[in-house]
Amino acid sequence: MTQDGRRLRGMRSREAILAQAVGLASVEGLEGLSLGKLATATGTSKSGFFAHWRDKEQLQLDAIEWAVRQWTEQVVTPALRAPAGVRRLFALHESRLRFYREGVLPGRCFFFTVQTEFDDRPGPVRDRVAQAMGDWQTFIRRLVAEAKARGELLDSVDDAQLAYEVDALGERVISHIRLYDGPVVLVHARRAVLQRLRALCPDPTLLPED
Repeated sequence: MTQDGRRLRGMRSREAILAQAVGLASVEGLEGLSLGKLATATGTSKSGFFAHWRDKEQLQLDAIEWAVRQWTEQVVTPALRAPAGVRRLFALHESRLRFYREGVLPGRCFFFTVQTEFDDRPGPVRDRVAQAMGDWQTFIRRLVAEAKARGELLDSVDDAQLAYEVDALGERVISHIRLYDGPVVLVHARRAVLQRLRALCPDPTLLPED
């Protein structure tokens, strides 16, 4: 095998391990990751792990990066195809709900699990989780600000407050979708944000009625 071939095989192995790590962490948290579980899930020897990661903390940090990329590709990027303004803001919420509905991750959301796991544990992992969550909030606020600038939300709207509400209504789905009637939870979450945006939009016809 050529050097390029070995490098490609190594990269694919690393990606497969990280995909499994993020899936497991969405249920058990990052501390719940073990070499044994990941080795079984990916068919990789424990020695193979040490070719990619020097310690568990680096594996946790790389899992966060992989989860950020996954969220960007499957939630953020599809929403950006919607017209700029209030429609894009609502598209982001719908894209998030689609991610949960399709069960991309067994625990529905990697960040919901790990933020509660590391919120009071200082260190590099907590810092990276906080940065990722902060970037998400900043992105939602940016979409709110863009919608206001286009005259599609009232000038009186508080950017940070509305972003918080949209995020909170999406996050609430995670804990309810398996405890209650999942399809109904998703309908309620979608409708709650839709009605909130329509009430704040000078031209509510930009948004669906229901």
